[in-house]
Amino acid sequence: MIEASLRLPRGAFTLDVSLTLPSLGVSALFGPSGCGKTTLLRCLAGLERAPAGRVVVDGQVWQDGAAFAPPHRRAVGVVFQEAALFEHLDVRRNVEFGWKRLAPHERRISLDDAIAWTGIEPLLERSTLALSGGERQRVAIARALAVSPSLLLMDEPLAALDAARKAEILPAIERLNTLSGITIVYVSHAISEVARLADHVVLMDAGRIAAAGPVGELLSRLDLPLPPGEDAGVVLQGEIGALDAPFHLARLDVPGAAFWTRDPGLPVGHRIRLRVLARDVSLSLASQRDSSIVNQVPATVEAIADDVHPSQVLVRVRAGASPLLARVTRRSAQALALAPGRQVWAMVKSVALLD
Repeated sequence: MIEASLRLPRGAFTLDVSLTLPSLGVSALFGPSGCGKTTLLRCLAGLERAPAGRVVVDGQVWQDGAAFAPPHRRAVGVVFQEAALFEHLDVRRNVEFGWKRLAPHERRISLDDAIAWTGIEPLLERSTLALSGGERQRVAIARALAVSPSLLLMDEPLAALDAARKAEILPAIERLNTLSGITIVYVSHAISEVARLADHVVLMDAGRIAAAGPVGELLSRLDLPLPPGEDAGVVLQGEIGALDAPFHLARLDVPGAAFWTRDPGLPVGHRIRLRVLARDVSLSLASQRDSSIVNQVPATVEAIADDVHPSQVLVRVRAGASPLLARVTRRSAQALALAPGRQVWAMVKSVALLD
């Protein structure tokens, strides 16, 4: 568990936070550029010092009043937006750099694991100058892992990469979450990255914490300054419930609802994460029998909020125990008499399997 209480003037705002993060999974610090995410991360790493601040990681005090552990005294690995590799060393020696400086009893993560988890085996003998942006970031992650951190801090590691390179890195980060058992704090202003990676989300605004909680509930809230528009949607946890081999489909079971999608090649019972965007959900007062939309679930309206354009609203509904967001026109909301408590059918056109 990470506990931090920090106050630090920083230009246009003052970082003023008190938070507790779980030890398991990925905690995302999310918010617009300039809201204090990186400053908070640097305080956790010991690269910035907040006077009278307190930082405790898994029971170890890294900062408390007069006591302050510098970065090299903290069991922390940091991956920045720029990989900052040692250009005079090849890939193997970059990864070995911090590992060699650890006492043998401090090496809780082997070099082989750091290399395997990030998939950089084919790169070990290459010069860092010959690497692509995605390859450089995977090497940077492996180097951070090799120091056996109890906390891995990642500051927008995908921000400088194109879509192809991001697709290369994301699976490596997902493997870390599953295999390493290391607490990960991930900074991003991209909702798509948070939806795919995070288990716990801290929403920041102007140096303060606007909200915090499990990714599924937080991203579905309409009372928070979350990105509206095309990125509005929810993240749900579930499992593969059934397969329809003749039609190459899989049923994704979430609490209180189920959705059919194309077969991802995973077995029944496999745990999955899926994302449902508000633009792919419509609402009806009755089930539509003569429709190509297979996924139709009964739901209850919980809240309605303005969307980006005045012609549209976002509607939060709950299907069983699972929240969904739907984007509908204001005219449709009025015609259907949508209001909290109204019983509807959610028509889900598409879901994105994130695992």
